Amino acid sequence: MTAAVTTPLFSERSLRRARLISGLIMLVFVTLHLANHALNLISLDAAEKGRLWFTAIWRNPVGTALLYGSVLVHITLVMRSLYQRRTLVMPLREALQIVLGLLIPLLIIEHVIATRISSEIMGTPDIYASVMRSLWINSPMNGLRQSIALVVVWMHGCIGVHFWLRYRPWYYKAAPFLLTFAILLPVLALLGFASTGRILASEPVQSSLGSGYNPAGASTGYGGSKSNDAAYSFGTIEARKERVQMAKYALYGGFAGTLLTVFALRTRRSWRERSDQIEIRYPEGQIIHVPRGFSVLEASRLGGIPHYAVCGGKGRCSTCRVQVVEGAAALPKPESTELTTLNRINADPGVRLACQLRPMNDISVVPLLVPTVEGALPVGSQQTNPGREQEIVILFCDIRSFTMLTEAQLPYDIVFLLNRYFAIVGQAVERSDGRLDKFIGDGAMALFGLSGSPEDACRNALKAAARIVSEINRLNDELSAELSMPLRVAIGIHSGPAIVGAMGYGNVKNLTAIGDTVNVASRLETVAKELYSTLVVSEPTILLAGSDTNELESQEIAIRGRAEPLRVYIIPQELSARFA
Repeated sequence: MTAAVTTPLFSERSLRRARLISGLIMLVFVTLHLANHALNLISLDAAEKGRLWFTAIWRNPVGTALLYGSVLVHITLVMRSLYQRRTLVMPLREALQIVLGLLIPLLIIEHVIATRISSEIMGTPDIYASVMRSLWINSPMNGLRQSIALVVVWMHGCIGVHFWLRYRPWYYKAAPFLLTFAILLPVLALLGFASTGRILASEPVQSSLGSGYNPAGASTGYGGSKSNDAAYSFGTIEARKERVQMAKYALYGGFAGTLLTVFALRTRRSWRERSDQIEIRYPEGQIIHVPRGFSVLEASRLGGIPHYAVCGGKGRCSTCRVQVVEGAAALPKPESTELTTLNRINADPGVRLACQLRPMNDISVVPLLVPTVEGALPVGSQQTNPGREQEIVILFCDIRSFTMLTEAQLPYDIVFLLNRYFAIVGQAVERSDGRLDKFIGDGAMALFGLSGSPEDACRNALKAAARIVSEINRLNDELSAELSMPLRVAIGIHSGPAIVGAMGYGNVKNLTAIGDTVNVASRLETVAKELYSTLVVSEPTILLAGSDTNELESQEIAIRGRAEPLRVYIIPQELSARFA
């Protein structure tokens, strides 16, 4: 019986989960808040009824504790993350997320003061018309600032949700609907705010209710003359105003003080660590000196060395992985997040995630996915996002002995033959729910599993291979008189994680895949040629497809760049039809 694995309460995974959950709670609050504003498009009465439901959820002891607890936890963990970053050199999208997050408290403190603290201290009526009149008529600049604050908060939350969900297999199907919702909700909320604000502005003020203060001569519950009551009331209001101002200064000062403390601690750490640095060496001869505890990814960014990190350095992808060629023995062992990702990609010994590896001694590394140096290319020639990692199946197909086959053919005949062959491959791939990636000479590369399950992707790739072989045989019968020898193809199929994205230069950009899985599939197509076989499929692929392997020959082959041999199944032409 396997013992349950428990995650420590304050482990990195637990803290990351707490940050996510607290952020989601606040996003739910903002979503309901925006939806409440959008009800103004129906009527002010509808918005007021919606406000009653909204306050019923969030202004009870449980809702209040949940909301303010989430705010405190999220800000604390954000400040911790900001302190832990050893360098502030980062991609623009990460910087945007951080800047938006730090702007939020500065933008919403006034709103919190006006809607929660002031109403409680001053005893002002907390009704929708009062708040709308205050923001639209009494203080329009404050209303503009709160509108900007809502948009900033919403953008920050949506970016966070995108980074959280973008590796889920269903996300890219749901993304268009989520994007529509993300755009429509704040637009409807702002339209509702403007609509009701203009209606209130056109109406005369019928009472001092909108001002939020009791009349000066209102009874205070104490005896005395009217003048004494008025003096007492005025003094009470002034005292309450001072309390509101003190609360505002406390919130601004607390946030500013916390932020300054974080940067002061970062500065103190930097000065302390200047005398305790290590070397990280790269294959092109670059040497980056960084304090102990820097991650390899942070060192790359600090030194201006291009380094993929699709997930933003959170250990959720393997695009930043490096091969440690010197100093591996002294490295700290991978923690749970890194270990999970390395196991998922079946990483070879010595391969580590650059974002999680924090060496304490000098090391030499080789990034395994090297991006093009974007600064050396014209603006717009590189895709901003290098892609995303997902499980796919790669099929490579090539014509065996093509040079010998066409040496006696006229150029036009060769073009005709290649076009027939390309049409066979393309139609077979498309009919099997695959995507034709590219043609390279007389070879072709196809992708399966861009949508759907990995099992279906493996079965579809095998179906495509069977259809290619069947159609090539039919073409041989049709052109038997014109061909000096029959067409024979070699096909290699392999499955695993790969980086999928739009890559290329300028206008020549296509959705393609890169990575170890692609290299292995290409190698299997070469093995098929070497063994004079029609189809060579890796063991993980054929087992994932659920195919019967009883009559199939298998053997282990060495793959360049992989420490362990790979078991493959060698399928002759006559047995390929079983996968159709």
